[in-house]
Amino acid sequence: MILVTGAAGALGSLIAERLAGRDDTVLGTRDAQQLQTPLPVRHIDFDDPGTLVTGFEGVDVLLLISAGYGEDDTVITRHGAAVDAAEKAGVGHVVYTSLTADGDHLSYALPHRWTEHRLQKSSLGWTILRNGLYAELLAGLAAPSADGRITAPLGEGRLAAVARADLADAAVRVAVEAPAHARRIYELVGEQAIGGAELARAHGPHVTYEPETLAQARTRIAASGAEPFQVPMLVSTYSAIAAGFMSRTGGDLRQLLGREPLSPLEAALA
Repeated sequence: MILVTGAAGALGSLIAERLAGRDDTVLGTRDAQQLQTPLPVRHIDFDDPGTLVTGFEGVDVLLLISAGYGEDDTVITRHGAAVDAAEKAGVGHVVYTSLTADGDHLSYALPHRWTEHRLQKSSLGWTILRNGLYAELLAGLAAPSADGRITAPLGEGRLAAVARADLADAAVRVAVEAPAHARRIYELVGEQAIGGAELARAHGPHVTYEPETLAQARTRIAASGAEPFQVPMLVSTYSAIAAGFMSRTGGDLRQLLGREPLSPLEAALA
């Protein structure tokens, strides 16, 4: 049996769609009402460890989608509870959606690396999917204003962005073929690096890219009503892209997909 956590989330819902025709798949979520699916659903709440031990019963492959919405200690507690429960429930293999190695400069990298280490020290079989940043995320970070201006502190930096749908396809393949991917770490970044200028051109001749400073971005994000922990997360994302740390392309995505990855620009504009 395959169990997918976070099945109501952006990545989890795409994975759930791709597994909908299987009779060996169960979805996990804290709010089943968010799901419209023919698959069985179990109540899985990372903040309620009791749901994890019972929820993981009978599971052979756990597709553990990062529960990364929170401060580092919150995320580490969630992931630690999930791995503990997987061991207690006798799960055979965990596939974990982590963060690309180039993301070590990001403020939210630490819980991902902690979880990788915890899995590697566990009694479980494991595969780590080091996902690149979504093209859809970049589209949100650098969205045009009503008057046609993209204002973001990206400088001349570019991001090896990856379509969320490609990451869903890769995760499904690994989960279905888990034993063949045991103890593997895959780097899943895009094959095209895009920045503010490319995004502006893709939107059309009426859109311009106007870099701002990180200080300006921090003030804007803080004033938007973002949670306190989200401000450094977003600022560090801008900063790492602008500094050129997120532009390396290649990796294992094409190999896992067995095809050419989707265009990140098309995914960003979809």
